[in-house]
Amino acid sequence: MALKTTLAALVLTSGLTVGAALAQDPASAATTPGGKAVVVRQAHYKELNAAFRGLSEQLKSETPDRAAIGFGAAKMKALAADLPSWFPKGSGPEAGVKTAAKAEIWTDAEGFAAAATKLQAETAKLADVAASGDMDAVKAQVRATTGACKTCHDKYRAA
Repeated sequence: MALKTTLAALVLTSGLTVGAALAQDPASAATTPGGKAVVVRQAHYKELNAAFRGLSEQLKSETPDRAAIGFGAAKMKALAADLPSWFPKGSGPEAGVKTAAKAEIWTDAEGFAAAATKLQAETAKLADVAASGDMDAVKAQVRATTGACKTCHDKYRAA
């Protein structure tokens, strides 16, 4: 029963996050294609963060819910696979919507693509080890995934 409740909460939260971000779409800059892309990107990052936080909280639990960990890892893998599409040209600082995305995402497209590929590889490994049920391997892979996030944030995200 707890698993169903956890999964339902994660699905509901994901849907509400995207819906709320779109509902907050102000009648200003977010009505431009670049502005809308920023709003949608931010909603996707909130989903990614929520999945990672939920997975991490399970790992800290005395009795981690392996199904919830697997769900969170699979969600992260799916989101990471789509991440490059969240950055269309014109959705940087010039979009007129507050964003932490640095211009280097577009001026160093090759480097950004490499960082995104690294995140995709690490989240795929995370999903694989989560499916195995080996919690020590999951914890190790969480550290590697965190490193992939940090690498990208250090270069392509404003503080």
